[in-house]
Amino acid sequence: MKKSLLTFCVITVFAVSACATDEADVYDADDLNTQQNSQTVQILDIRPAKIKSANNEAKGIATALGVAVGGILGNKTTKEKNSTAGTALGAVAGGALGYGAGAVAGSVKSEGVTITYQSRNGIKTSTQKGRLCQFKEGTALLVSTHKGDTRIQPNATCSKGNKK
Repeated sequence: MKKSLLTFCVITVFAVSACATDEADVYDADDLNTQQNSQTVQILDIRPAKIKSANNEAKGIATALGVAVGGILGNKTTKEKNSTAGTALGAVAGGALGYGAGAVAGSVKSEGVTITYQSRNGIKTSTQKGRLCQFKEGTALLVSTHKGDTRIQPNATCSKGNKK
């Protein structure tokens, strides 16, 4: 049982961290197979930005640890030792408490860019996740996935020596 809980925790932590991305060309599943408006624009300036978002990794780790500790405590504190119901109840309660503790962990900052561009509607800016090396001044594709949302597609490639 302890090996199963440990395996579950490790898999959960890896699954949560695999979801984190800072790429400008990554789309949410809700944005797939939907009509999107697009236009070419001229990038005039690119500046670094920090994107503040919920600390999902901390939530995932805290939830996994809560499940493990709650399951073990639930198993050991029930009247009948090695009770499956106690383990399950402890794991659920521990997971909920761990998720709550992870939510309190606050936010994280990730790498982003603020892009100033010339479109057919004038000069605009767009701040999005991405790295400076993914963009350069010149022509780029702007995609609108939702009303008012913009995403400028990378028009440059990061080399091994140019990761910023």
